[in-house]
Amino acid sequence: MTKPTPLSPAEIADRLKTLPGWRLDAGAIVREYQTDGWPTTLMLVNAIGFFAEAADHHPDLAVSWGKVGVKLWTHSAGGVTASDVELARLIEQTALWRPPAGSAFRGTPKKFVS
Repeated sequence: MTKPTPLSPAEIADRLKTLPGWRLDAGAIVREYQTDGWPTTLMLVNAIGFFAEAADHHPDLAVSWGKVGVKLWTHSAGGVTASDVELARLIEQTALWRPPAGSAFRGTPKKFVS
């Protein structure tokens, strides 16, 4: 298996342009999600855990009432790689997913995740 290659700061900045809310901080890409409370926090953590385990790529999570902090970098590469950005994109899509207009789903009336 080939060792992953870290992205340069310029490459990371370019890729993060399509991931509002994510930023480069101390050699990792990070994002904090606000939730409407503990049950939603746990649902988000479980969703992130499912995708991370399936990808065999595991973020650091900071979990508290009303928020989830996500920190991604690849230990074996010593920095942020394409895998980190790809997992960030999947986490973002999952965390902020809402039923599209015209969907059979009505959507939650709560604030949920932002």
